Amino acid sequence: MNSINEITVKDRKGNNVPLSGYSNEIVLIVNTATKSPLTPQYADLEALYEKYHSQGFAILDFPSNQPTKSCPGTDEMIHNFCKDTYNTEFPRFKKVKVNGDDADPLYKYLTEKFPGDITEDFTKFLINKIGKVVARFDASTPIADIDAKIAELIA
Repeated sequence: MNSINEITVKDRKGNNVPLSGYSNEIVLIVNTATKSPLTPQYADLEALYEKYHSQGFAILDFPSNQPTKSCPGTDEMIHNFCKDTYNTEFPRFKKVKVNGDDADPLYKYLTEKFPGDITEDFTKFLINKIGKVVARFDASTPIADIDAKIAELIA
């Protein structure tokens, strides 16, 4: 596989979504959790989305109960929590596994490009306009650092 554009994921309702639909956009892929100490990062993510969305930037939210078991509930419950609590507008997908043999193909691809298991919620992968993974950020990376990298890719 040469890019995320060759991968199809499921939206929160179970429909197939080819990631090729995000060609020519800068994409930030995030494994999220609603009951994690890191859950307030949704506010920072929404601010990034609002800042850059009109310039060809997307955030793809993949809720996961891995690695911390901090994402209980159905896909619809997770979506409603994020909308009601953080007013998120970026796309949210079906809950996935991010580690192990049964990890979602997207996460197998991401961790092949930037090796290592996902060890925390809100690990972020930055994808350039041709679908290549260009950076991996752990949850403690300051949002300003991620913002700077997005700005660099958009320019």
